[in-house]
Amino acid sequence: MKNPLDLAALDAAIENVHRAGMPGLFAEVRDGDRVWRGAAGVADVVTGRPVTADMRHRVGSITKTFTAAAVLQQVESGRIGLDTPIGRYLPKPVPGERGDAITVRMLINHTSGLAEYLPYAYPSLKAYPVLADTGPQSLDDHRLTRFDPAELIEMGVGAPRVGTPGGTPGVYSNTNYLLLVRILEKVTGTTAERYITRNVIERAGLRDTGFPTGPYVDGPHSRLYEAWFGMIDPPRDYSAYDMSWVGPSASLISTVSDLNRFYGLLLAGEIVGPSSLAQMQRTVPVVSQEGKVIDYGLGLHPTMAPGQGTFWGHGGTVWGGGALAMTRADGGRRMAVAVNLQRWNGLDPSGRPKPHPIDDALATLYRVAMYG
Repeated sequence: MKNPLDLAALDAAIENVHRAGMPGLFAEVRDGDRVWRGAAGVADVVTGRPVTADMRHRVGSITKTFTAAAVLQQVESGRIGLDTPIGRYLPKPVPGERGDAITVRMLINHTSGLAEYLPYAYPSLKAYPVLADTGPQSLDDHRLTRFDPAELIEMGVGAPRVGTPGGTPGVYSNTNYLLLVRILEKVTGTTAERYITRNVIERAGLRDTGFPTGPYVDGPHSRLYEAWFGMIDPPRDYSAYDMSWVGPSASLISTVSDLNRFYGLLLAGEIVGPSSLAQMQRTVPVVSQEGKVIDYGLGLHPTMAPGQGTFWGHGGTVWGGGALAMTRADGGRRMAVAVNLQRWNGLDPSGRPKPHPIDDALATLYRVAMYG
C-alpha cells in the first residue's frame, strides 16, 4: 500500500522529535514529484541559530554505501572479484590463512570476523561494548588527531576475532571498510576519496556531497552535540573534528536532498548495474554497533513494514551527529533525516541504554516519512 505524503503529519512529527529533546534536526521526504522538507530546533544551542533543511551534515556510515558502490564498479570492470581472497590484493595487512579465507564480499557485508578498531584507537572506549565502563575523554583527546589508516587496520586485525570468515551473524566493523578502501586504491591507482568523488558522487550529480579536507564542515551546517550516554552533560560540540578516525568508511559530508537523490539513482541501477545492485541486496544477519541483529547486504540494509514494500538505505553516526536515508525499492518514496545529537540515552543500573522520548519520536517520524 502506497500512501501520499501527509505534510501536516510530517510537520508535527519532526517538531515532536525536537520537543522530545533533540536540539535540532532536518529532513527531506520525496514521493514521486512531491517533496517535503522540514526542520525543527536549533543548529547552535548557545546562539539559538535555527537548523534549515539545506544544511550540510556529517552522515557517518552512510558513506559505506558510496564505498561499496565504488568497489562494485570495479567488480563490474573485472579488477576486483567479490569472492576473491583479500590476500591476493593485500598480502601484508591480513597475512597468511586469514587473508586467504576472507573475501572481498566478507569485508563489504561484515562477515570477515575482523574486530572493530575504535576501542583500541580511543583508550577510554576500551571496555566497549560494556558502556558503563567506557568514558568520553578520548573523544576530546583525539579531536585533531591525524590517524594513520594502516595503524587503525593493524589494531582491528590484531584484536581478538569476532567470528570466523563467512560465518553468521557477522559483526559490524569499520576495519572491514578501511581494508576495502585499501583494495580500491590498489586497483585504481588513486585515492579512494578521489575515485568515489569522480565515479559515484559526480556520477550521481550530487552538488553538496564530498569528503572533508580538514576538521571543519564547509558551508551552512549545524553544530554536533555528543552526550555519550549521559556522561557528557551538557552535551559537547564535536562539529569540528578530524575525520581520519574513520576515513572513507564514514567521513562523508552531504545534505538530505543529495542523499535522497543518490539512493534513488542507486536503486534505479544508475550507479552500478542491475546485477551489482542485486548483489548489494543479498543480505546476511549482522550484529550492529548497537548490539542488534540486522539484515545487511553489500553496503545496504533493508527495512520493511507489512504491506508497505521494502526500503533500502543506510544509517550513520559520528561524534555528535547522525543521519538515516531510506528509499523504497521502486524509488518512489525516499526519506533522509539528519540529527545533531548522539547517544542521548542514559544508562540503567545494568549498564544498558535507557529508553528516551527521542527514540519513540524518531521512530514515529521515520514511520510517517516512509509509510504515512
